[in-house]
Amino acid sequence: MSSDFFDTSDYFIQQKNVYYNRYQIYNNRREGIGSIKLKQNFRKKVLKFIFGKAMLPFVLEIRSANGRLEASISRKGISLMSKTIIKDSLGQKIGRIKKNSNFFNYTFKILNVSDEVIAEITGDWKNWSFIVNDSSMTQIGTIDKKWVGAIKRLFKTSDKYNVHIKTNCLNENDKIAILSSAITIDMILKKCLLVRF
Repeated sequence: MSSDFFDTSDYFIQQKNVYYNRYQIYNNRREGIGSIKLKQNFRKKVLKFIFGKAMLPFVLEIRSANGRLEASISRKGISLMSKTIIKDSLGQKIGRIKKNSNFFNYTFKILNVSDEVIAEITGDWKNWSFIVNDSSMTQIGTIDKKWVGAIKRLFKTSDKYNVHIKTNCLNENDKIAILSSAITIDMILKKCLLVRF
């Protein structure tokens, strides 16, 4: 069953539940098109008190409005060096995320299954401004909190951001990997900040 979830170029993400780490995803017509949720069982909830949140494995699920799994991002193993894996809706690995940091600046390299860099997200988390470049370092998108017009008036809470990205990748899996990484950037960053501080 095909999905058009990754065919749009604008995603508006708003945190809906702080305790359960749940985010709602909207399109530019203010329609709810999906959600992001941190999947955790009782065992993980217990382990976070032993090892701390930053050390724990995690699974972020991206689901469409009808509940269909679109993609997931996960880290396995209790290690800061564990790989962050991107999977498609069938659970097949389509890429991974490699993180580099320099004080307040972060770089997330998005790699395909052959470990080739297909995109890079760079920016300043303090000012919440990120640029998405493709493998040739051409800008293909932005991630920021500059919501405009009716969208800005609709959402009053502060924990929200906008992902604007071109979706004309030649490879479908590359497009899913890039968009999944951009859409979940807030949750991934919070894991990184816990490691640092």
